[in-house]
Amino acid sequence: MRAWQVTELGEPREVLRLAEDVPRPAPGPDQLLVRVRAAAVNFPDALMVRGRYQVRPPLPFTPGVELCGEVVAGDRAGERVIGTPVLPGGAFAEYALLDAAAAFAAPPALDDAEAAALHIGHQTAWFALHRRAGLRAGETLLVHAAAGGVGSAAVQLGRAAGARVIAVVGGAGKAAVARGLGADLVVDRTTGDFVAAVKEATGGRGADVVFDPVGGAAYTGSTRCVAFEGRIVVVGFAGGEIPAPALNHALVKNYSILGLHWGLYNTRDPRAVLAAHEELTRLAAAGTVRPLVSARLPLAAAAEAVQQVADGRSTGRLVVLGA
Repeated sequence: MRAWQVTELGEPREVLRLAEDVPRPAPGPDQLLVRVRAAAVNFPDALMVRGRYQVRPPLPFTPGVELCGEVVAGDRAGERVIGTPVLPGGAFAEYALLDAAAAFAAPPALDDAEAAALHIGHQTAWFALHRRAGLRAGETLLVHAAAGGVGSAAVQLGRAAGARVIAVVGGAGKAAVARGLGADLVVDRTTGDFVAAVKEATGGRGADVVFDPVGGAAYTGSTRCVAFEGRIVVVGFAGGEIPAPALNHALVKNYSILGLHWGLYNTRDPRAVLAAHEELTRLAAAGTVRPLVSARLPLAAAAEAVQQVADGRSTGRLVVLGA
């Protein structure tokens, strides 16, 4: 089969190679072989290729942590499923393996590209907003990188929860994307001060919940505009800088700093992941959430797509389509 492979770590466009004769993976006990119909590109793919992700598969490996595929053998043959493939054989290939217990039915309301982009981004946003922060209707939600993959999911789910959503983006084009998602207020951080904008929009109260996949200055600024008893959910560090929180500041302002590593729920509480999937499927059927797929690309374009996400040049989700 064809599959993108990494034989040395580095920048995606430099080290990813499309191989034509990779052996098709053989399913082990409790695994499913799927034909990849669509694979969504995620920031962790770029980190993995660079050797900077917490999961480091042995070389050579195929990146791609999220897919929609068709089961090709066994009791579930023909079923359309979504999930995270079993590394080192990732989703940027014609075939991949899924753990049967973590292969969820693809929502009928979504096409292959949308279904592939639902799993990690919307699950991450769901757990951050509901499981960790306990977002309530009427609260103000501040979303950083709101035009990106996981940020756009947080905007959609924040609106679905009845929150007032303030979106922070970098650039006019991304601001237009965030407005299209339905954010109540959009702040372009390249031309405006999001801290001042949040304070003005909330009458000085601040944001009740902050969704931060960026880190660095985004986190630091958030501590200056978080509300009394507000919650900052740390989702990642796409900006490249891991902040060192001043805990005395959290003490005197009475806010909480919450971490979210969504992947841990797959082993610690898989029933919660299934429950979130069922709720996301319901919201997709109602038209409330729909992953923002900005481009559908052929398999041959996967390396450039990963590089684009790595460089922060994409909006929504880039999806590589299967044959």
